[in-house]
Amino acid sequence: MRILVAEDDASLASFLRKGLEAEHYAVDIVGEGGGAAQMAREQDYDLLILDLNLPGASGVEVLADLRQHKPSLPVLVLTARSGIEDRVQVLDLGADDYLTKPFSFSELSARVRALLRRRQQPAEAVLRVGELELDRIEHKVRRAGQPIELTPKEFALLEYLMLNAPRRVTRAMIIEHVWNLSFDTMTNVVDVYINYLRKKVDGSFDAKLIQTIRGVGYAITADATQA
Repeated sequence: MRILVAEDDASLASFLRKGLEAEHYAVDIVGEGGGAAQMAREQDYDLLILDLNLPGASGVEVLADLRQHKPSLPVLVLTARSGIEDRVQVLDLGADDYLTKPFSFSELSARVRALLRRRQQPAEAVLRVGELELDRIEHKVRRAGQPIELTPKEFALLEYLMLNAPRRVTRAMIIEHVWNLSFDTMTNVVDVYINYLRKKVDGSFDAKLIQTIRGVGYAITADATQA
């Protein structure tokens, strides 16, 4: 799942990125209001965490603009403003939740999960390929009932493969969506992480779900018998 964080405090933005990425979310950071509004309009996010005191367009302006273009995108307002008037204003404008600074990251994380559960349909929240199951909200992976422990980047890679299953995805597509980078033909990071996944997801099972498509990239499918 991909989260956009609109926060101009660089240290706080870095803290949020590290915490959310540790919980297997893909995170983009933007430090000013105009950029936040543009990114939220033009890209596919599952959640926006929005500060109200942004340079350029304010968080209130970003929220008002967003509700015209992306009315269903969940928005969690994270702000130092604690007044009732502020809370009422942004909730009336369409914010889904409101959390004041300073805050507990565990509470923020719980609110994020709650908002994502509300948005996701059951079929979208849990991805399945054969006997492999990935819970996008609880960040759990099982195969044939056996839990599989993945790092945040391994989880993001497996989630992307399963979201596209059984379609083929190129290395360039994986780099862009999982690592948020442009593709460099000299890097083998995708192949390295695919090998990590294979050891954990396919290693002890006869049926190999992760396939290499020569000259193209990778796919995950329950019909695969060899990688």
